[in-house]
Amino acid sequence: MPSLDDIVRELQDKINEETIEAYGQAGFERWRNQPYRGEPSGANYEGASTGGCGDTIWIYLQIEDDTVVDAGFATDGCGSSAISGSMAAELAVGKRCEDLAAITGETVLEGLGGPGLPEDDRHCAWLAANALLEAVGSYYRQMAARPEQD
Repeated sequence: MPSLDDIVRELQDKINEETIEAYGQAGFERWRNQPYRGEPSGANYEGASTGGCGDTIWIYLQIEDDTVVDAGFATDGCGSSAISGSMAAELAVGKRCEDLAAITGETVLEGLGGPGLPEDDRHCAWLAANALLEAVGSYYRQMAARPEQD
């Protein structure tokens, strides 16, 4: 009879294999380690997007001199939401705010590489891109509300 440790190890191996098959090796590594997870301590703008599936992705940006110097994400959703939020945050870092509008769901998927996300979860890439646009939109709204300086 297998030990509990053996059963758990076998189950974890199966989960890992299925995840690699669904997301590819790069997606699997992002799922396990989730770079950019959490709100950076210097974040000064955020945006969120909720999908029909009920998942919400939050993107946090630290913007200085019209450039994203740090970013992070959070989600209450599935692994695909986490992978997508992580990629959207990564894609934002180092970019000027005006360039963030070019980051779409397709850009997020391309960044993930193949196979990217399972077909049923591809909408998560657009949730992440929309959350990013909401975050940069909050930056532009705040800039527009500032009084003109002479």
